[in-house]
Amino acid sequence: MNLNIQDTFNKELPADPIKENTRRQVEEAAYSFVTPRVPSAPKVLHISEEMLKELGITAEEAKSDLFKNIFTGAAIYPDTHPYAMCYAGHQFGNWAGQLGDGRAINLMEIVYNNNRWALQLKGAGATPYSRTADGLAVLRSSIREHLCSEAMYHLGVPTTRSLSLSITGVQVMRDIMYNGNPAYEKGAVVCRVAPSFIRFGNLQIFMARKDTKNLKALVDYTIKHFYPHIKGTGKEAYIQFYKEVMERSLDMVIHWQRVGFVHGVMNTDNMSILGLTIDYGPYGWLEGYDPDWTPNTTDASGKRYRFGNQPSIVLWNVVQLGNALYPIIEDVDAMEVVLNSFNEAFAKKYHFMMLDKMGLSFDKLRMTNTKADSQLILDLQKNLRAIETDMTIFFRNLANVKRVMSNNEAIDIIKDAFYTPSDFDSEVKENWHQWFTQYLQRLNREKQSDADRKVKMNSVNPKYVLRNYMAQLAIDNADKGDYKLIDELYQLLKKPYDEQPEHEQWFAKRPDWARNKVGCSMLSCSS
Repeated sequence: MNLNIQDTFNKELPADPIKENTRRQVEEAAYSFVTPRVPSAPKVLHISEEMLKELGITAEEAKSDLFKNIFTGAAIYPDTHPYAMCYAGHQFGNWAGQLGDGRAINLMEIVYNNNRWALQLKGAGATPYSRTADGLAVLRSSIREHLCSEAMYHLGVPTTRSLSLSITGVQVMRDIMYNGNPAYEKGAVVCRVAPSFIRFGNLQIFMARKDTKNLKALVDYTIKHFYPHIKGTGKEAYIQFYKEVMERSLDMVIHWQRVGFVHGVMNTDNMSILGLTIDYGPYGWLEGYDPDWTPNTTDASGKRYRFGNQPSIVLWNVVQLGNALYPIIEDVDAMEVVLNSFNEAFAKKYHFMMLDKMGLSFDKLRMTNTKADSQLILDLQKNLRAIETDMTIFFRNLANVKRVMSNNEAIDIIKDAFYTPSDFDSEVKENWHQWFTQYLQRLNREKQSDADRKVKMNSVNPKYVLRNYMAQLAIDNADKGDYKLIDELYQLLKKPYDEQPEHEQWFAKRPDWARNKVGCSMLSCSS
């Protein structure tokens, strides 16, 4: 396994001079060197075939002891220097100070086919940023992260990736619901992959400590390697950088809303500077269409990170990024122009995204039918909330509606998405009748055929997503030593927009047993 190592972060940015792996405040440094904890009995459970190819690693090499040892922390690849990043952040809206990679250790950067990849182990032991924690991860959360990272990629959502999922042989104590009932779980390690793991919080910590020198160094580094098209130096380059980070973050959350994904922990330290979905903790997909739903038990009362609030939180986080960048820009007016463009850009992109999901064509330049289409979207969302309606199934089945159908025929097409059809009372039914009257009229103004529209809708409305109960089934099996379902779900989710009739059992509403089950409806940050 001959990897093309081209490390930059730990060569071009300042290192923590203290080598001891003790919990502490780390100042005037972007990272601390740290060695992964050697696992007692490592075993690779699953590997992403696509990620192997991206890194130039053969399937045969992936079976080797060298692969196992490097990507579980049992050995260090020659001439590399693992490290943990130093960053800060706002957690649930409150400034938390220094956070850092408390259970993540960056191994190396690989360049293959002109693409740069940073590889990072999650769950490989304590770092100077672990605070009171052990730096380890458990199989439960690691399965969720491994599967979801790759599933999101195949959905077309900007995301970090996962190369491998392994168990360590270590038993790890966790209190899954933070309710005073800790128990031992299987320890695990995920090898996460991304062009970079730099977060908003990496910049925030230098701003908070008034370390303008290193703030500038980190921004210059990020532009050089990940925004190289930004030319020039100084304020103009930094404003352009700020604008592009905002735009990438906006595009990311549009994709989340499109597929019904809820991140659950949108703290600023969980916001990628590249606009990638990062840190898969208590995430979930909307089952019943409920904009107020959050999968995170820690957020159950405030619901700060609920589905419908995600766009606003992205903007809030971008404001905090602007505060972090201000010392090297010092131009409030220019930064406000960037921020003020967010809401208008989001409104347009969201509008067009929803029309795509509904199979309706539009003219972005002429903005035809905007008011009527906006009302059609609003009325649809109101109806979806009236009774518990599965978002994924609804939009997938909507593609089967034909323009020659009656209202009743169209309702029959989508009725399977209702969790309790008995609640489909006269008022709800009348509202759906009114909506389909408008929708079918709009379809009859379309130039594309029903067949072409269905193809288009099925390319943006997935048939299969990683519902929490599906992940929990894989977790339950894995706890018993049966890992086959991990690969079955991985293979299924590589083609989320395809029909896959052999996997039709996964195109189904959440089963009743999962409605209130821990891991299906209730999740915590415990991993």
